[in-house]
Amino acid sequence: MNLRFLVPLLVVIAFPQASRSTDAAGTIKVGFAQDVITPDKPMWMAGYAARTKPSEGKLHDLHAKAMAIEDERGYRFVLVTTDLLGLPRALASEICEHANKSYGLKREQILFNSSHTHTGPVLKGSLSGAYDLDAAQIELAEDYTRQLKTKLIKLIGEAIRVLSPARLSYGRGEAPFAMNRRQPKDGQIINGVNPDGVVDREVPVLRLEAPDGKLRGIVFGYACHNTTLTGQFYEFSGDYAGFAQLAVEKAHPGAMALFVTGCGADVNPQPRGKLELARQHGESLATSVEQVLNGSMKPLSGRVRSALGGVMIPLATPPTREEFQSRLNDPNVYKRRHAQRMLDRYARDGKLLSEYPYTVQVVRIGDLTLIGLAGEVVTDYALRLKRELGGDLWVAGYSNDLCSYIPSARMFKEGGYEVIESQIYYDMPGPYDPALEEKIIGKTREMTRRVRR
Repeated sequence: MNLRFLVPLLVVIAFPQASRSTDAAGTIKVGFAQDVITPDKPMWMAGYAARTKPSEGKLHDLHAKAMAIEDERGYRFVLVTTDLLGLPRALASEICEHANKSYGLKREQILFNSSHTHTGPVLKGSLSGAYDLDAAQIELAEDYTRQLKTKLIKLIGEAIRVLSPARLSYGRGEAPFAMNRRQPKDGQIINGVNPDGVVDREVPVLRLEAPDGKLRGIVFGYACHNTTLTGQFYEFSGDYAGFAQLAVEKAHPGAMALFVTGCGADVNPQPRGKLELARQHGESLATSVEQVLNGSMKPLSGRVRSALGGVMIPLATPPTREEFQSRLNDPNVYKRRHAQRMLDRYARDGKLLSEYPYTVQVVRIGDLTLIGLAGEVVTDYALRLKRELGGDLWVAGYSNDLCSYIPSARMFKEGGYEVIESQIYYDMPGPYDPALEEKIIGKTREMTRRVRR
């Protein structure tokens, strides 16, 4: 399949045709909806290739949540969050096609973000190189994905149906448990603990309340892998992000909490590996959110705008047929399987993928700019965008397409999992070219300037 045709790569800027003299203090409406998406039967779990059996119950339910915003001109934007590893682009596109027909929403008016929990179910078409599923498990994943699509389409409509006037405000806090994991050791980069590595511990918070001051919703984020629970855990859960949402909602009965994952693909929670630590980190994050809610927050009002665009990001020259042939004898089973898949593609197409259509989304809510970047984006991107673009900027990864890791250019000299090994599990022929960073930053900068005009 030619991946470049799954999403149109035209930048679509959604500026309603209204006068710029529109009162900035005009009424904004919001609506919320949620649904439980916990599988009702044992399924293979996403995130860790080393798992050897399906799930065994749950720690708490997984949820999908939607927040709809409508400005006074009637322009709408919907944020959809899920307690999942991430949505494959094909699934996000199918949902948006239905939302367009049913609710009149264009593709740029919906942003999907996943918490990247590694204790959720496998989806069809996601990380196909990571799991050794039998026919029964493949069928379960396909069936679950169909049900999920139906639920998310309905969820979007429900959030729109209950739109009502609201006041919005924005603030930022900080949580302490994120730690860079790219540890130098014996001249290599391993997945470990690097206290000197880059990290972004900011906690952005969006408060949404009724005109009478009653809290209706809280959207908050953090840039850290949602992997307190390691591969030996077999119960469904949202990990620290799930526990954080539960804690925030417990503190504010009747309000819905939505978690948005930031750019922390090279960052892990520390310490990790125990259930009590997932709860601890979740409660720590919820405490940070509470501090922001109780502090001074900046009111948001005015227009809502959104844009969706794409840029082709290049891959390095892939290994030859002969190199892949030699890997069929590699002691690593995942490398052997990857080599066979690439040989099959060589035989079918005569070549391998040389570039990938990368998706960038930018949303403007008053003075707040939310950037949604596809894939597992490393910390460098968020830090650079905040530095270069300034203002009230919220940068999220894991949005719209769980395509691969997105390393920064400086990482290519170091190597490591995010640059090289991860591409096997994402079924890419090899690493990206370091030019990907400038292409992604350039496209994001261009789109942000346009929605801020």
